[in-house]
Amino acid sequence: MATRAAPRAETAASAAQIVQPGIAVLTYLIAILFGLLAVIPFFWAVSYSFRDVAEVFQFPPPLLPPRLRWENYVTIFQTMPFALWIVNTVQITVLATLGTVVSATVVAYSFARFRYPGRDLFFFVTIATLILPGEVTIVPTYLIFRGLGWLDSFRPLIVPSWLGGGAFYIFLLRQFLLTIPRDFDDAAKIDGASSLQTLLSVIAPLLKPAIVAVTVISFIGQWDDFFNPLIYLNTPTKFTLSLGLNYLQSSLSGEGVPQIHLLMVAATLATLPPLLLFFVAQRYFIEGVVLSGLKA
Repeated sequence: MATRAAPRAETAASAAQIVQPGIAVLTYLIAILFGLLAVIPFFWAVSYSFRDVAEVFQFPPPLLPPRLRWENYVTIFQTMPFALWIVNTVQITVLATLGTVVSATVVAYSFARFRYPGRDLFFFVTIATLILPGEVTIVPTYLIFRGLGWLDSFRPLIVPSWLGGGAFYIFLLRQFLLTIPRDFDDAAKIDGASSLQTLLSVIAPLLKPAIVAVTVISFIGQWDDFFNPLIYLNTPTKFTLSLGLNYLQSSLSGEGVPQIHLLMVAATLATLPPLLLFFVAQRYFIEGVVLSGLKA
């Protein structure tokens, strides 16, 4: 019996050695296929941004433009206040992202490290706000900002980020904080460090992957936000890129021939910053998201 079982085991092991590389190759092929499907729209946007009007409507469309028309990227800045839209978007995104990271870190540190009456209830209420869509609170929020005289300014797009940062970011940072042993806090307390000093000097460096994840998610969300600027901004010179693209589309289409190539130029320029940020911070971003779910 033992002699019969040995050849069967060897056959099974050999079959597994053959099947496993095949599964790995199939997995990579599927990943490459989905990656190409995600890249194709961006590739076409970049390709169309280097064409003129006649080449845009050419059928069948060539894969690459006959000539790279770099003048399209100059025209977009001459026909629209595109540079000003970029400055506005950078200002709002940077300040809002900074507010989100700072305030969400402080709140998450409170929920993860301090013990006080009602802490779990406050955390439950905070997480419960995730089920509320933004459209539910937009009317009372708009009335508050109108009463403060903040309409048609950047403050409604920046100040709320400094008031807690958002339930999702608080949850993400709190979950990561729970994976950090309390021994670090105790050691800092023995050395005479206050809670704020412990957070800044001891916990924050260990919290780097989660902070990077929050930074990337918040940056992309603020950069691509269309709904809130649409509600609060009215002056074209105060538009963000997302709002400016919509304004650009309606303005260029009113000239008779749709200026799709200029719209693709604007879309390409608007897409590059968050794309570059994600690639630069990809390792920390993935680490922060994965480790945040290890401990409840």
